[in-house]
Parts: sequence; C-alpha cells; structure tokens
Amino acid sequence: MEKLPVSLVIITLNEEKNIERCIKSALWCNDIVVVDSFSSDKTPDVARNLGARVYSEKWRGYGEQKNFGMSLALNDWVLSLDADEALSPELSEELKKTVAAGLNGDAYECRRRSWYMGRWIYHGGWYPDLQARFFNRTAVKWSASEVHERLIAKSTLRLNSELLHWPFQSLAHQIEKNNKYSSLGALEQKKLGVRFSLFKLIFKPVVKFFETYFLKRGFLDGLPGFIIAVGAGYSVHLKMAKLYELEKKDV
Repeated sequence: MEKLPVSLVIITLNEEKNIERCIKSALWCNDIVVVDSFSSDKTPDVARNLGARVYSEKWRGYGEQKNFGMSLALNDWVLSLDADEALSPELSEELKKTVAAGLNGDAYECRRRSWYMGRWIYHGGWYPDLQARFFNRTAVKWSASEVHERLIAKSTLRLNSELLHWPFQSLAHQIEKNNKYSSLGALEQKKLGVRFSLFKLIFKPVVKFFETYFLKRGFLDGLPGFIIAVGAGYSVHLKMAKLYELEKKDV
C-alpha cells in the first residue's frame, strides 16, 4: 500500500473495541499518532501493533488533547479521527485523490453518518453532522471548549464522501456518555457566566425533544429516532439541573 505524507492523529481512553477499525481505515497515512490517557485496556498495544506511535498523556480536555496530538505529527497535513470513527472506503479514496491532486485551503470537512441500535441514522440532527477532520496543522487549532470541541480554520472545503461513526456500544454506554457530557456542558455554561433558569429547566428539554423528533424528522428513523429524541431532551435537563447544582455549591 502506497503511503502518503499525512499524519493520522487519534486521542484515546479505553478504546480497545474501536481503535483497530479506526486505524485500519487510514493505513495509507505514513504517520500514525495515538495520544492515550492511560487506558486500562489494551488500546495502546493494539495501536502499536498497527504501527502507531503511542504517547501516554494526562487528560487536558478534548480540544487541548487534540492540539497536543497535532503537535506530535510528522506531517503538516493531519487526519484527526476519534477512536469511534472510521473513514468509509469512499472517503478514504477521495482523500487520497485530494492529496495527489494538490491540497487547497486550511481544512476539509465531510458528512458524518452514525450507527445506532442496528441502523444508520439520517435525521434528528444526527445527519449530515458536518465534521472538519482533515487539515493543515500550521493554519488551524482546536477550540478549548469543555465539550464539543471544534476546529478553528479560516477556510474549509467540502468533501463528498462520508465519515462513519459508532458513538455508543450500548444504551448503557449512551447514558454514561450523556452523564459525562452534561457535566462538562454545565461546567462550561458556568464558566461562560450563564445562570440557572427554572424556565429553561422545565421547557428546554421539551423543546429539544420536539425539535429532534418532529422538526428534524427523527420519527423517520423509527424507534431509534424516538429514543434519540428522548435522550436529547434528557441531556438538556441534566445539563440545566447540574448547572443549578454547581450554583448551589458556591453558596
């Protein structure tokens, strides 16, 4: 397989079940960097066996961890994937052709398609879910947000193919991640000076469900679409409730 001057960068924590699929989808990269936050499973071993340079690094936050990983890359052009993501065969080929044709702009974005409860999800705000994953590291940086980090770039071009995503291993895993992200979201709101609102606590979860299930047509994804909408509303409720909890701790 021809290797191209692109660095694949992945941040990990206990991603033994995902990391192999992720790395194998982009083995044409001539440099693979894994920044691991001291996994207790075999994530580092699996990554090393696939040719990755593995660095153990204390957790800095999503954006800062990715910025650190980017700094370790041997190439200026970086493909940044989460461990639960993988290039589709079509996206892999499109990226290779894009590199061969000559790169423009600071970053490239693509649609991300997620697998949930036995099916691909196309509605409810989960799709097209544009993600910037391929970029020139000298011209961009990741935001330092507590959660939902984003790539900051002056110019972003669009790719045609899809990135694939397996966000949850089970419903229990989804609840665990929602609990984690709602805590981070509440902390970020507090840092931004947002105050708790009883009105938002009561009505925002209902509005979120309505938006996800009806306005964004989550009902077209069947029962999984309904479960996603309920989960979205509950995540908003948790974030608002945790913001209230944080404020009470300051009293």
